[in-house]
Amino acid sequence: MRVSIVGAGLGGLALAQGLRGAGIEAAVFERDPSIAARFQGYRLVLNPAGFQSVRDCLPPRWHPLLDEIVMDASAEQLVLDPQLNQIGRLGGGRTGIVVDRQVLRHLLLTGLDVHTDAALTGYDVKADGMVRARFARRDPVTADLLVGADGVASAVRGVLAPRTTPVDTGVRFVIGRTPLTGEFADLSKAYGSKITGDGVSLLLGAMRFRTPPKQAAERLAPDVSLPDIGDYVRWAMILPPNGSLEDATAQDAVLSRMRGWHPQLHALIEQADPDNTTLLSIRVVKPGERWAPGPVTLLGDAIHATSPTGGNGANTALRDADLLRRHLIEADQGRRNLLSAVGDYERQMFAYGTEAVRSSLEQLPAFAPEAQLS
Repeated sequence: MRVSIVGAGLGGLALAQGLRGAGIEAAVFERDPSIAARFQGYRLVLNPAGFQSVRDCLPPRWHPLLDEIVMDASAEQLVLDPQLNQIGRLGGGRTGIVVDRQVLRHLLLTGLDVHTDAALTGYDVKADGMVRARFARRDPVTADLLVGADGVASAVRGVLAPRTTPVDTGVRFVIGRTPLTGEFADLSKAYGSKITGDGVSLLLGAMRFRTPPKQAAERLAPDVSLPDIGDYVRWAMILPPNGSLEDATAQDAVLSRMRGWHPQLHALIEQADPDNTTLLSIRVVKPGERWAPGPVTLLGDAIHATSPTGGNGANTALRDADLLRRHLIEADQGRRNLLSAVGDYERQMFAYGTEAVRSSLEQLPAFAPEAQLS
């Protein structure tokens, strides 16, 4: 069996690793000109199922390394004012396994056949049931299955399910990261909580590695090369719906909305890496009608992009990868045919993916009351 995966995000790479481990040929095609073309290094909170999914997709020899580069975390999920006084609670406390996206992505990239500068322009299903993917700047590729793991603006979804389109909630947020030093020790109660004031919300989360990733790889898995990064604070400011930066940089736009806030909060933003600070929009993709069965399917944000306030985007994509991996292994071993395997995956994925989007949107008004959810 040959599988073509479009998109080198966490879900697509996890699927490729899982198939590779089972002896199934899997190639990844990424539209970016290089793997490092965009910074993708913010912390993620994985639930136990999401963490187990990525673990199951990786070779067992890398499990000790994976365990060493994550951290257990819990947060009270408080609501704080700009002076860090508690004024409420978001709900029950949250626990999880924290991982850095950039580090995890480098681990998932190891040993894979990844083709960059490969923007999909379309595909054709051939008479023999194979699928031929076409790209802007490379020769077509034929496979038994084409998987669209290419995000909210999925080119694969544009052909497979053109009536399923992204919905813009109108919410914008600035995200960045700042080295975690002793200067910010007093901010610990704010990690995992919401700081609210002046019509905006600021969310903080700490990333503390059990062992620095580069050192951990050198000791536990010499065949893996991981980024040389240290502990940091990931912060995100949710702006009013349809907020813009006007002529300001992302960093300056955040600081301009924090006049009179706690000095350590100011320092946290001032000391952020400007190259890793950016404005993003919150768009969702709600699974719509099922498409006709065939040798093309979707995974992750390409079919169920969630609001980050739900904390379930990466978890759901990794669940997709592991579920599809297991079904394709059954097909490769002759225990079922390919279309049946893909169909069963899609039925399950549509059900929990729809719920993941619904749940994330339900939680968005707690951070952005004027979000456009219709």
